[in-house]
Amino acid sequence: MGWNEEFASMDFFLLWFALPLVVLLVISARRRRKLPFPPGPPKLPIIGNMLMDQPTHRDFAKLAERYGGLLHLRHGSLHTFVVSTPEIAREVLQAQDAAFSNRPATVAITYLTYDRADMAFAHYGPFWRQMRKLSVMKLFSRKHAESWVSVREEVDSVVRDVAKRAPGESANLGELVFNLTMNITFRSAFGSRSNEDQGKFIAILQEFSKLFGAFNIGDFFPWLGWIDPQGINQRLKAARGALDRFIDKIIDEHMANPKKANAKDSDMVDDMLAFLEDGSGDRRQLRGGEDLQGSFSLTRNNIKAIIMDVMFGGTETVASAIEWAMAELMKSPDDMRRVQEELAAAVGLDRKVNESDLEKLHFLKCVIKETLRLHPPIPLLLHETAADCEVNGYFVPARSRVMINVWAIGHNKSAWKDADEFRPARFAPGGEAADLDFKGNYFEFLPFGSGRRSCPGMQLGLHGLELAVAQLAHCFTWALPDGMKPSELDMGDVFGLTAPRAVRLVAVPTPRLTCPL
Repeated sequence: MGWNEEFASMDFFLLWFALPLVVLLVISARRRRKLPFPPGPPKLPIIGNMLMDQPTHRDFAKLAERYGGLLHLRHGSLHTFVVSTPEIAREVLQAQDAAFSNRPATVAITYLTYDRADMAFAHYGPFWRQMRKLSVMKLFSRKHAESWVSVREEVDSVVRDVAKRAPGESANLGELVFNLTMNITFRSAFGSRSNEDQGKFIAILQEFSKLFGAFNIGDFFPWLGWIDPQGINQRLKAARGALDRFIDKIIDEHMANPKKANAKDSDMVDDMLAFLEDGSGDRRQLRGGEDLQGSFSLTRNNIKAIIMDVMFGGTETVASAIEWAMAELMKSPDDMRRVQEELAAAVGLDRKVNESDLEKLHFLKCVIKETLRLHPPIPLLLHETAADCEVNGYFVPARSRVMINVWAIGHNKSAWKDADEFRPARFAPGGEAADLDFKGNYFEFLPFGSGRRSCPGMQLGLHGLELAVAQLAHCFTWALPDGMKPSELDMGDVFGLTAPRAVRLVAVPTPRLTCPL
């Protein structure tokens, strides 16, 4: 074939295939560009909204009142979108769930999770699905009896600890419930209570929470990350170093005293070590015949990162919810009285609460729901777009950070009557929210998220939360110290990945049962 014929063939290809494809791509790009970004605060060239103070969940809620339920911010080259209404949350978490199922990789998240070697911050995909299955099967399932037995025994231990106090002596409930959930987590995941300094461990978790939510200029201008005016990089190294020492010791102890995976006395670390890379590439199986697809193996960093997920997710979030529930009940004596009357009728005053009693405690469950509405364990759920999207008529580009402001949705005045008031009766039969549950199908109530990235430990966390609040409310009457009135109770929070109370809850217990505690 001659040169003229070759060029003629190329012209034919361009005319009938390549050119229409290019035209379609151009039209598609223009169409995407024609879609506007959602409204948001005024932006400066290049830096966008960088001069704003770091917004908290409360600040984002105020901005949503001005600009709407889908808010756009730009920090350097990073686009950030904040969802603050149930309608748009449904669009993101249900209608377009797959496109919004990734997690953003901030400098802090990447470093503290060993380059996202964990489940909580891994992108959606085969690896994440395998990690989630492993976590659910090995820790959160009812088949993992130690997870559930530890809740009952550790709650009983806290009740005995409170009962030992002299008459009129106050109890720091904030510290007690953090120690409670830490011990539950250790027994569930690692087979025993922590022997480490508990205050040091809690400090590590609290520092992680602050670093996960901290502003870091390196997230928005990577080439300026070395400036580090806030000392974030040094704090990251110190925090991961402390956690490394803590976790390495746990792994080394398990490797020195190995147990067979799936044995009755094995824990989560034993089960994960069965998947530690050994070069064999053998197919591994989970208990009950549910196998992990293909040749699935874990590195030591995977194991460390999952342990970090479990320690953080199972300790601070549940402890914070217990403390908030007790604080709300002490601030609302009528609701506390109703809870205690229900406990007295369903359980009696001659014994403590059994796990089988929980299903009869209907108003207590309303209190738990109302607490999680007002104080969700994680106020801002972090997502990242996997592709360009259209939401509510606006353009959301790929690799954008998307925050679901669960706190704002729970306080949304269009979705909730008396949105800022603690009113558990709204969830009781006949109340406006009687039908709402935790499963993520009601987008005005998302304390555990929704869709693919919903919390895998929801059932275990709820069990610990319900049993702890039930025992503390049933076994003791509570008075605020130094004659403090309920209206004077400080209800401020601290913003991080979680939003715990700014001031620890301290109260004076008095035993109310006729049986020994």
